[in-house]
Amino acid sequence: MARTIQSLERAAAMLRLLAGGERRLTLSEISAALDLAKGTAHGILRTLQLEGFVEQDAASGRYQLGAELLRLGNSYLDVHELRARALVWTDGLARSSGESAYLGVLHQGGVLVTHHVFRPDDSQQVLEVGAMQPLHSSALGKVLAAYDPVAHNELADAEREAFTDHTLTALPELEHVLDLTRARGWASDVEETWHGVASVAAPVHDRRRIPVGAVGVSGAVERLCRDGDPRAEIVAAVRDCARAISRDLGASRI
Repeated sequence: MARTIQSLERAAAMLRLLAGGERRLTLSEISAALDLAKGTAHGILRTLQLEGFVEQDAASGRYQLGAELLRLGNSYLDVHELRARALVWTDGLARSSGESAYLGVLHQGGVLVTHHVFRPDDSQQVLEVGAMQPLHSSALGKVLAAYDPVAHNELADAEREAFTDHTLTALPELEHVLDLTRARGWASDVEETWHGVASVAAPVHDRRRIPVGAVGVSGAVERLCRDGDPRAEIVAAVRDCARAISRDLGASRI
């Protein structure tokens, strides 16, 4: 068997560590998490930084993933059939809803955002392609957990963090939500993941009627909701988009 290159293994582990959290990490945190000497960790980080795979915040000295890694990831996602089929439809969803549109797939116990269309206004926004969302609280995650048995098992086995006072973490309550999601064909997240933010999502199926992803919109609660529930026209737009993508993937009428 061919020998592996230890420095590359350590660099890969470092990138996975930085990708796994929502905050920047210090050199000490990285070296401790990977059981590396600080000098060794710093050398790897410095090399990754020079190549653009890691960035260091000038003020705090903390590290995060760099833009070059996102560029490489996007080059892979561009050839992903689901994303390619969804491009036109998610653009239309953002225009019709006036909100940000997202496409997500199951990845490592969460939802990987594979496509993001900005809200069609002049506000400053951050591209979230490559970001992870939780299965138990996000609308995209609930849809995947409701329709994909693998996602459902991962939700059941995961540690379910309470992000806000509205987050459901008990499995019996979540199972009820998933039953409701399957019954009506869409899921919502009203301040369960982020304060002041609501989202709606629906499943995307392929020609075998297998769930391959979820599509949805996200925005301020006061825009997406009326009397505490998602507006009917928002739900209809999301479901129409999901059906259109599914049809492009060869699914029969859903």
